[in-house]
Amino acid sequence: MNRIVPAPIAALPWRVIFILMALVSFGAAVLYSAAGGHFDPWAGKHILRFFVLLGMIIIMSRMKLEFWKSITFPLYLLLLLMLVAVELLGFIGGGSQRWINLGIITLQPSELMKPVMVLAAAWFFDRLPPNRIYGLDAIWPLGALLLLPSVLVIIQPDFDAAIAYAFGLGVVGFMAGLPLIYFWGAGAAVAIFAPLVYFFGLKPYQQDRVLIFLNPENDPLGAGYHITQSKIAIGSGGIFGKGFGNGTQSHLDYLPEGHTDFVFATMAEEWGIVGGFFILFLYFLLMRWGLTVAMESKTRYGQLVAAGLTCTIFFYIMINLLMVVGLAPVAGIPLPFVSHGGSSMLTMMLCVGIIMSIERHPGAKRGQFQ
Repeated sequence: MNRIVPAPIAALPWRVIFILMALVSFGAAVLYSAAGGHFDPWAGKHILRFFVLLGMIIIMSRMKLEFWKSITFPLYLLLLLMLVAVELLGFIGGGSQRWINLGIITLQPSELMKPVMVLAAAWFFDRLPPNRIYGLDAIWPLGALLLLPSVLVIIQPDFDAAIAYAFGLGVVGFMAGLPLIYFWGAGAAVAIFAPLVYFFGLKPYQQDRVLIFLNPENDPLGAGYHITQSKIAIGSGGIFGKGFGNGTQSHLDYLPEGHTDFVFATMAEEWGIVGGFFILFLYFLLMRWGLTVAMESKTRYGQLVAAGLTCTIFFYIMINLLMVVGLAPVAGIPLPFVSHGGSSMLTMMLCVGIIMSIERHPGAKRGQFQ
């Protein structure tokens, strides 16, 4: 086979590349249909962005684990400065101030912080002596890592990003062996402070999102409009869908954000349950690959990073799908590799690129989660 295909090409991680290409291609087809049968303004950019980032993650896959360790905290500090810059110079979109214009690209620093938080937590637990995992020394540094970026994104306001940060740190901490009592304590703290955050921390439109997902029919033309139209689109698709290009909810603009947050509803209307299960199967293959890399890594750091980044991707998938079927409040979290969006695509590809690096350089010493 090497006589036909050059060795550098044959050595590429084609298993995960094919999975990504299938997801992006299916997403591009949905975006093409949502635009009325045109590659502009979404599908063409979606495909181009993917192939540019594919080249980037292939380069990333050649980086050793020591490289990611060495740049973790410089990246963390840089993104903190960018989050501050968003407050000073960022522009508002969708009711939130989350983006900063760098000239050649409009960037959402809160998105890029998600994989960096996982890297930072894994770096910390990799250096923490195993006998100190049960003490406060294992907790307060995580709280410090979480506090500053969370405060900055909540100000934007972007509670979804703050929750994602906590989720990523929690996964890494769990894999590292933190006692369950800490997680029970965190759950109790959330239960205590959630009402305070709801009444004093959320803006009125965010409060409406929390309440309306339980019964969107109470305000079908107001706060419940997104969920109501999403359910109509998914339900009308049935088993096999209405057919490619024959969706009505998105084409007639009944479905808001049908190319980003509610792209799954756009897809389900035209491709039905069959299309939905196809996407879920591809995500299953991607998750299995990431967790396999974590289990086969020969260093504790590699295990924690691969598992944490895989679960970060899963967080996106889980929240988006729960949102579009009305089982979670509406959140600005796109569907990985399917939704249109530059920052989210960059974040997901960074996660995959680092996992590919761990797969290529599993390390020299076998470690286990403790």
